[in-house]
Formats: sequence, C-alpha cells, structure tokens
Amino acid sequence: MVSCALKRALVRSSSCCGVWSRLLQRPSRGCVSSSLHVFDRDEIRQKLRAFPGGSVDLLKQDSGVAVLTINNPSRMNAFSGSMMVDLEERVTQLEKWADGKGLIVQGADETFCSGSDLNAVRAISNPQDGRKMCMFMQDALTRLLRLPLVSVALVEGKALGGGAELTTACDFRLMTPGSVIQFVHKHMGLVPGWGGAARLVRIVGSQNALKLLGGAVKVDPELGAHMGLADGVMEGSQGAGGTGTPLQRAEDWLGRYVEGPAPVIRAVKKVVLSGRELPLSEALRTEKDVFGTVWGAPANLQALASKSKHK
Repeated sequence: MVSCALKRALVRSSSCCGVWSRLLQRPSRGCVSSSLHVFDRDEIRQKLRAFPGGSVDLLKQDSGVAVLTINNPSRMNAFSGSMMVDLEERVTQLEKWADGKGLIVQGADETFCSGSDLNAVRAISNPQDGRKMCMFMQDALTRLLRLPLVSVALVEGKALGGGAELTTACDFRLMTPGSVIQFVHKHMGLVPGWGGAARLVRIVGSQNALKLLGGAVKVDPELGAHMGLADGVMEGSQGAGGTGTPLQRAEDWLGRYVEGPAPVIRAVKKVVLSGRELPLSEALRTEKDVFGTVWGAPANLQALASKSKHK
C-alpha cells in the first residue's frame, strides 16, 4: 500500500504545487500513520512547542535553490521542541514550492547540528512521548528526502546524533575540513530514531553502518569519502585559495546537478526516488509515466528545436 501511494504521488502532474505534499498519504483529522503506529500530529506539535529556542530558517532563492538553516548556535544548533515543529513546517513549504530545484541544509555559525536539545529530551523521556517524537521526526525527514529537489547537507563543524541522522535525509553530503559526522546514540543508551539507521544502511551498506553505529565512530572528511558517506570535501577557504564561503562553494557544487528547467530537474529526482523506494516493476511504470510529463513539454521542444543533444 505504501509503494502504491508513493507511485500515485510520483506521477501526478508536476505543475501542481501540492504534488509532493501528498507523497505520504495521511488519514484525516491530523493523524499520521508510521509503520504500525498512529499519532495525533497536533498533539505532538503542542507538546514540542512547549520547549522553545532557536529556529529553522528557510530562504528560497530565484535560482531555484533554497537554503535551510538549523539556527540555535548557543546549543550547537541542537533541535529544541519548537525547532522540530519549524522543520516540519519548512518541509511543507518546500513541498509547495513549484519552482524549486535544489536544497542546501546547513547549520548556523559554522557547525551543523548536535541532535536534540537535552532539555526537551529530558522532559519527554517517557516511552510514549518518545515514540511520538520519533514518528514526528521520521515523518519530517522522510518528506525532506522525498522532496522533488536535489538536496545536499553542508556539514561544517559537528553533526552529532540527530544531526548525523539529518545528513542522511539529504541526497548528498559535503564536508568541510575539520568537520565530523558521528552517530553518538549508543553513548546516550539509544539507537537512531529519526530514520537515520535505515537511511545509513542504504548509503554505506550494513557492515559500515554497524561500524558507525556500534563504534560511534567519528567520521572525518577522509573516512566519509572512503565509506561513501561524504560526496565531496569543500577544500580551501575565502582568502586562502578558495572561491568563497562554504555555502557559496556548496551552491557551485550543487549547480551542476540542478542546471536546467525546474520541471526537468524535478522529474529527474522523481524517477530516482521511484527507483530507490519502489519495486522494480512499479519503478519502471512510474518512470514511463514521469517521462510522459516531460516528453513534448516546453523544455523538450526547445531542445529539439536547437538540436542541443549533438552540441
């Protein structure tokens, strides 16, 4: 049933603003289904908002590339309860952004994210509320990864715990010199709960995932590149042979993958997503249907007129 809902959402017209907001089909009355559990979205939002601090900021640019900033520097950009709600709301905004092509996720003040704010964690430490928070963040990060945008996590400083999980909810990860990704969950007597373990296995394989989780290994840029967790290292800095700030270099890096009309880039992400998440037969049918949305569309006709394929 989940794969059927995903397939239906993938092939809806890419011109509709709310297409990808319907990727995860939800029951009515604000309830969200996650695996075997159902929770009331408004109830957990209310509980999370009781723990304020920081923000998750979204900048949508005319280039079609948005920047999502985890902003709580006094707590190493840890997620307060209200920031978890902010994240979900920003994802909803991006789902409705029909002109978007790319997304960069970063942390404020040269550090990525240190996971959950322990003040909020202590206050919702009972298993029932913990599971609800887990499902809320799983839902938000799954929707983040399923956006029709090519996404990259720009890792400066430390990405710890839930911050490490956040990096796996992007298509790519870029690390700066001296940065670290570390799944520290076992030191807190936990395992990842925001979907990070499942996504990590798909990125680096089960054996490497066991090493990273079981050993709480500090992944520097060299190890990240070796394991396939890091897709690039932003070498150099402004004034020292670099070409701008890490964000500017990340935008340049991402630019090669989002150059072109938004409908085409969004279609690319859709067919890749279907190949990753659907059985092969369904993925092939979805690819055919998505192909039909761009065949004969303005970008295709313009390319045929200019014979750009042979240039």
